[in-house]
Parts: sequence; C-alpha cells; structure tokens
Amino acid sequence: MIHFDESMELLDNLQITEYRHIKLPLMESIGFFLAEDIVADHNSPEFPTSGMDGYAIKHKDLTLGKLKIASINPAGSDDKNALVGGTCIKTFTGSLMPEGSDTLIPIEYVRVENGHIIINEEVPCGFAVREVGENYTKNEKLIPKGNKIDFSQIGILASLNILEVEVYAKPRVVAISTGSELLDLGEPQTNDSQIRSSNNYTIEAIISKYGGEAVHHRNIKDDRDTIYNALSSALETNDIVVTTGGVSVGDFDFVKDVVYELGCEIVFRGVRVKPGQHIIVARKNNKFIVALPGFAYSATIMALIYLVPLMQKLQQGSFVFPKVKALLKEPFVKRAKKAEFTACNLTIENGQYFVDFYGKKTGTSAIMTNMLGDLALVYTEENDCSKDTGEEIDVVLL
Repeated sequence: MIHFDESMELLDNLQITEYRHIKLPLMESIGFFLAEDIVADHNSPEFPTSGMDGYAIKHKDLTLGKLKIASINPAGSDDKNALVGGTCIKTFTGSLMPEGSDTLIPIEYVRVENGHIIINEEVPCGFAVREVGENYTKNEKLIPKGNKIDFSQIGILASLNILEVEVYAKPRVVAISTGSELLDLGEPQTNDSQIRSSNNYTIEAIISKYGGEAVHHRNIKDDRDTIYNALSSALETNDIVVTTGGVSVGDFDFVKDVVYELGCEIVFRGVRVKPGQHIIVARKNNKFIVALPGFAYSATIMALIYLVPLMQKLQQGSFVFPKVKALLKEPFVKRAKKAEFTACNLTIENGQYFVDFYGKKTGTSAIMTNMLGDLALVYTEENDCSKDTGEEIDVVLL
C-alpha cells in the first residue's frame, strides 16, 4: 500500500486529454467551470462617470466658494452640455461627467441658495469621479477558463452582455453498490442478514453537492459476471463509475478483479489510510473507476477525499478541502500507523477552533452516524501520535 500523500499526488497529476464542453444560458451556468477565457470587449466605464450624487465642477473653481447651478444631469441622460467656468451641473450617481468638469462635490458638502451652491467643504481634484476603465479595460482578461462560476462571475458576465457561457460539462457519475445482502429502498426484507442500502444514496448526494451529475443505479449482487457487465455498461455512458464493496480480500470481493478484466490502468490500489485503505482508482482513457470499501463511513470519507477532486479535475477545476488548526477539548487517540481521518465536532470560541468527540462512537468503519452533527475531520499523518487535551491538531473542514 502506498503513502497517502503519494496517492493524492498521483490523483493531482492525472492528465485529462479531452473535456466535454456545453453552452448554457447565463443563469443556468452557476456552479459550472468556465471553458473559455472571459475578455472585456469595452471599457467600464467608457466615459468619466459620477460616483456620487453631487455637483460636477472644475476643481479650480472651488476657490470661488459659490457657483451657479447651470443645469441638471440625471443618470442615463445623454446631455452634452459642457461645463462653463464659475458654474456647476447637478449630477447623480452613474451619470456621465459633463464635458469640462473634473471633480464632483457631494451634495452633503454644499448648501443651495437662490440657484447657487455655497461650498462648505472642499474636496481634492477628481473626487468621486469614476475614470475610464476603473472597473475593467477593453481586452483585459477578467475571468480565466477553469474558474467556477459563482455570483461574482455572473455579475461580470452580465455586465459584458454575455447571454450564453461556454462551460465544462459536469461529469456524469454513477454510484453502484455491490453486495448480495443489500436491499434497495422500499424492497421488503426476507431474512435477518439483509441490510438496507445507503452507500449509493450517500455517494449520489456527494456527487450532486460537489459538482457532478449523479446517475442512479440499482444495487448488484456479489456475482463476478453481474459486476463485470454492470461496470462495463456504466463505463460506456458515464465519466466516473463509483463502486462500494468488493475491493477487500474476501472470497466474494470481485470488483478488484473486474477492474483489471475491463482493461483499466490502475492509478493506485491500496493506500495507508484509515478508513478506506482498500480503495482503487483506475482509468480507461478519460473515464475512471473509483472503487470504495463497503462500510458506510469508509465509503463516505474516501468519496470526499478522492472522488470530489477527481470530479473537479474533469472540469479543469481544482479542489482541496480547507484545513485549520484546532485545540483539543479532550484527548485524541491515534489508532493506526496510517494517515487517519476521524470524525469530530468543531466549534469556534473567541476566534479559536476547538474539537471534541462527544457522541462519536469508536468501533468499525461502518458507523455512519459519526458523520452527523457539527462535522469536521481530524487529520493525522502516519507518524503522528496520540495527543492530549489542549494540544493543537489539524482539522479538515467539510
């Protein structure tokens, strides 16, 4: 089994040779990654513009102390009246600055008497004037491709009058749970050994939450031919096939063998990590199989750590869960000489992160209820040791 850091490096270094592009209406593009550079086709603003409500003046006229109001210049007006020395033009936020003016004095700094303004407070030259290109200039690259579209990108795209956006298609990801003991939702239980399938639903939720297109698939039995046919078919129509179960060393763990039989290239198989050490990541051209353990907690953690960045990679994006330092409210017991992800409760007190393990059960990697609550993950490396109350520890934010 390889070191956890090596597995993440192998994942990060994967080269994708072909990406799917689609064109979407602007407001349907939120959450997608840009497949084109966004370059300004004009200056913003195109002309000097007022940044406040006030009076456009020549700065040198401030010494006069009193200026005649020559006209009014509302926002959206195409009034071409030039400013004459000794006068001012009432100008509003967003209005073009009148020709000949160089400064805007706010309405709060003057009082109006008999068609004149009396200047109570002076301002520097150019005050409250938005210069040409203040926001962006023509031919400036504003958003490089590969950026994820969020509200700020939407605002810039709208200001450029872009109605449709070229984006990378979200990867189609199918989650397939293997196990003859599994029952789908609503399926009646006929013997005590049967359990309700949840992994595929958890994985589908992760896919949807973190930028993939989730594809539902029925559970399949622990049968070599069934698994081969299901994975082969799924690879034809999806970008990533995620399996849960069948990757360990049991007599009925066929997934690991089928991955080879399908002609996949193994990116890595087996990582010194807890939970989920039997994970397999394989590829066939630009399509991938992510084979996860069957225990619910293991499958969930491994999907977050490996599947999420892989989905982003297929969209020319990148993703790393943020990590912070926190203080332990109770001792932490290091359970294995492996990289380890341990569910914890995260709180903030007076600007400091704290973690505790209240309500978190110890046992196998099947305890999915440990993922409930104010969840974060304590992360420890292979050579880390147990820690005492008050010591600092790394915490992954989800």
